[in-house]
Amino acid sequence: MFPGTFAALTPDKAAVVMTDSGAVLTYAELDERSTRLARAFRDAGLRTGDGDALLAENTAEFHVVYWAAMRSGLYFTPIDHHLTTSEIAYIVDDCGATALVVSATFPRVAAELLDHTPRVTFRLAVGGPLHAHTEVSAAIAAASPEPLPGQPRGAELLYSSGTTGRPKGITVPMSGEQVDRHRNPVRRLFGDPYGIDADTVYLSPAPLYHTAPMRFTGLVHEVGGTVVIMPRFDAAAALEAIERFRVTHSQWVPTMFVRMLKLPDEKRLAHDLSSHRVAVHAAAPCAVEVKRKMIEWWGPILEEYYSGSEGLGLTMIDSATWPRRPGSVGRAVLGVLHVCDDHGDELPPGQVGLVYFERNNFPFAYQNDPERTRQAQHPLHDNWGTTGDIGYVDADGFLFLTDRADFTIISGGVNIYPQEVEDALTLHPAVLDLAVFGLPDPDMGEQVVAVVQPAPGIVSGPQLERELLTYLRECIAHYKVPRRIDFVDELPRAATGKMRKHKLREQYTLTP
Repeated sequence: MFPGTFAALTPDKAAVVMTDSGAVLTYAELDERSTRLARAFRDAGLRTGDGDALLAENTAEFHVVYWAAMRSGLYFTPIDHHLTTSEIAYIVDDCGATALVVSATFPRVAAELLDHTPRVTFRLAVGGPLHAHTEVSAAIAAASPEPLPGQPRGAELLYSSGTTGRPKGITVPMSGEQVDRHRNPVRRLFGDPYGIDADTVYLSPAPLYHTAPMRFTGLVHEVGGTVVIMPRFDAAAALEAIERFRVTHSQWVPTMFVRMLKLPDEKRLAHDLSSHRVAVHAAAPCAVEVKRKMIEWWGPILEEYYSGSEGLGLTMIDSATWPRRPGSVGRAVLGVLHVCDDHGDELPPGQVGLVYFERNNFPFAYQNDPERTRQAQHPLHDNWGTTGDIGYVDADGFLFLTDRADFTIISGGVNIYPQEVEDALTLHPAVLDLAVFGLPDPDMGEQVVAVVQPAPGIVSGPQLERELLTYLRECIAHYKVPRRIDFVDELPRAATGKMRKHKLREQYTLTP
């Protein structure tokens, strides 16, 4: 099913509600607007398999653009608006988008993208006017309200940063089905176990450009429920929204749990949360004590899963099981788990190694990068895949994650890759050598730390730290910038030139 189904059954029901303004987008409005926008895409020359990229904050119009792509056979690529213009331009070009929708909130970026996205032939602005862009509202008003003769189901082409620092596109084949007959695997894997149906009121406090919020809100629309969107996360406002909108389902990252737990009791305990039946969390490791406190507070409604945008596999664990396996992310419900050593040999229970999922078929390819696709595959089994996580399984098949390959940093549920930060800073004239890694952070899960060996004659100290941080903020997205920069006389490199980052991070971990 899709929004058109419920435009006929429950036209006046809220498909989307914004928590800040209370603005409502009904199923009838979502269906008509996405139908007309799909027509506008077709009239502009887009055809099945072409790309539609969206750069926008959390807004009801996100779903109009999403469903227009899904009902016209397009690949849909949402982009993190916190990225720099060069990072955004790379994604737009790499995904091959010929349509680009940009929020009027970002006029400078929209202007800069004009000269850096030559493949784009149809530029739209949402939420207001932008130079050289057609407003979405005008494109919708000018388009036919009749659905396309064929409405092939589109697909997401999502980007997840890689260990080299360049974002990597995750390409999955289209189903070939019509949008009203599409059998969404997300519904089978998540919707049914979590009881997501037409009565669901789903709170989305996270950015919609992330995989899970986008896919879960799309799933809610496929079954006729209501999506409640926060423009941005705020701990007290999230609790108020659960009470105000009688939220039944929600999804979080552990950082959000921490911030809600840290609220004063008069705010934390001020709201009626009795409607809340399922609180899903994923995207980053959740500290055992944080999860324990959340279950004590909200009751046994927490549901955790571990997966990735690539769709290689999936584990799940509920609140009833987790106390008997604290720290586990559950057992496999999609794919067969394998943990292997550096040579690809499978390890017995309890031993730490690289986590693989075995599938009947390898489910994805990295966009324009067959080598990265090959690296995600097991050296001996083409249908075993990994996203680079390290962990172990116990004798009963429960998975425990212990680290991330290549020292990926997960801060606030977002992946940050040290190599990207290092590449941005390595040519700075004041820097001779550097290493970037993550350290535990009680609020964000991990924080980014840089250790720099200054160039000869450069004086280290607070002034140099400020200079380097200012420089980085101009090169990369702000959330990737290190929380602090420390200075040392020499960094631990092996004779081969390889940085002994394990050793360096251990020194910091052991330091009181």
